[in-house]
Amino acid sequence: MTYKTRLAALALSALAWCNASAQNTASYSWTNLPKIQQPVFKKDTLRITAFGAVPDGHALNTKAINQAIDACSKKGGGVVLVPAGLWITGPVVMKSHVNLHLQEGALLLFTTDKSQYAITEGFYEGKAAARNESPISGKDLENVAITGKGIVDGNGDVWRAVNKNQLTEPQWKEKIGSGGVLKDDGKVWYPSEQFKKASVENKSMLLTGGKKPADFADIKDFLRPNLVVFNNCKKVLLEGVTFQNSAAWCLHPLMVQDLTIRNVRVKNPEYAHNGDGMDIESCKNFLIEGCVLDVGDDAICIKSGKDEEGRKRGIPTENGIIRNNIVYQGHGGFVVGSEMSGGARNIFVEQCTFMGTDKGLRFKSVRGRGGVVEKIYARNINMKDIKQEAIFFDLYYFVKFATDGERDMRPVVNEGTPVFKDMYFENIVCSGATKGVFVRGLPEMPVRNIVMENMVLSAETGVELTDADQIAFKNVKLITKHSKPVILADNATNITFDKLQFNDRTETLISVQGERSQNISFAHTDASKAQKVKEFSKGAQEKSLVIHEGK
Repeated sequence: MTYKTRLAALALSALAWCNASAQNTASYSWTNLPKIQQPVFKKDTLRITAFGAVPDGHALNTKAINQAIDACSKKGGGVVLVPAGLWITGPVVMKSHVNLHLQEGALLLFTTDKSQYAITEGFYEGKAAARNESPISGKDLENVAITGKGIVDGNGDVWRAVNKNQLTEPQWKEKIGSGGVLKDDGKVWYPSEQFKKASVENKSMLLTGGKKPADFADIKDFLRPNLVVFNNCKKVLLEGVTFQNSAAWCLHPLMVQDLTIRNVRVKNPEYAHNGDGMDIESCKNFLIEGCVLDVGDDAICIKSGKDEEGRKRGIPTENGIIRNNIVYQGHGGFVVGSEMSGGARNIFVEQCTFMGTDKGLRFKSVRGRGGVVEKIYARNINMKDIKQEAIFFDLYYFVKFATDGERDMRPVVNEGTPVFKDMYFENIVCSGATKGVFVRGLPEMPVRNIVMENMVLSAETGVELTDADQIAFKNVKLITKHSKPVILADNATNITFDKLQFNDRTETLISVQGERSQNISFAHTDASKAQKVKEFSKGAQEKSLVIHEGK
């Protein structure tokens, strides 16, 4: 074989591999779900008591626990056993091939002594930032786990500020009595004067301009740690454990490949600022199943970096299965964004129940963020008492932080334009919400190609679509308290309703607004049940809507 022939053969082989890989990724479906590799551990067991750990609720066991983990890893791995008891500790650093196993009755309680937590280089909402060392962390590891039936408690109340209106009067009095300082108007409690100063002055924790973690010593109290952080690891397992009371985010796997979170409980107070349950960031191949969450912010959240920094990282969160989970309190049950600049794709959500969350399925971003969110599938989702929207898309989501830089907010399509497209939701029931479906895209980039099929949504109001394109509702029943109108379409295009059901004696079925609205249609729908079928305003034309006769 000549050199040229051999080179051509190699090129064809590489092309075939790329095509096969692309085809495998493209073929993910409910019948071909992503595969997640599980870690495997040696049976060798080391007890933390063998290294001097004492469960008296007083002794600091940081050294003993970390020595046990280090010794286990150096011997080739195995299990580090935390027996039943109350174990006080500082930061725990995980090592490869180690399963930290908490027996039933074990409480791993992290110390309130903030001097035990070094200021390190971490991430805050997708950007490199100074943070206090996480209670549990691991970086560049392989084959690592935290398992068992014990509890990991971050003692987050000593780190967090809280607003007076978030607590009852007795709780507020107790909080003031615990120490700390109040904002000058008396409406916010801070854990320290240092925290107050950093918060009031809107200090940034970003590692920019050559700054190092040590440069942030004057605002150390302000740099709240995430409870569990695994960074750039492979084959990570969290199973059975209760993770609670985090200072900021609770579980934060970042750039992890082959992640499994199974049968864990995640608990944070309702008032916990940034008290997210799970933030799956730039991870590939992940499974979240059988978990119960009750948290102070988003519950199960997909992220992939923020703005230009996230786009430069360029690592999407992809190939995930989220199933059989229960969410109680939370800003959203299943959430994508808003830090999704690296994109998200091939995520399958099923058999989940959301009860009392602010929103159910929540998608959010803003101009300047960029990223493509696509191929998200959700089915068999049950919701009860959703405080706001059951299904929510908003590309105008923005809360200004000190960590936010300037971003291009012009209404043009560029690398900072977020794209949300190609999703399929089916078999969704919601009993109680403020709004059934809310979709608000951008004029230059509508939310597009979303199918919602076989749904029953009971809410105060029905559907609102703004700058939405190719949205299909199939066999959807809207049970609404208010019906003027049931559906609002504002500059919406290519919207179809097939077999739509709604209340008898509805005041107005659909209000079409905006001169860009076009190609909106109803089929197999008894529009005669509405007292008024359609209305047009703000430049919308009657030809933009077609109602096909017949039920």
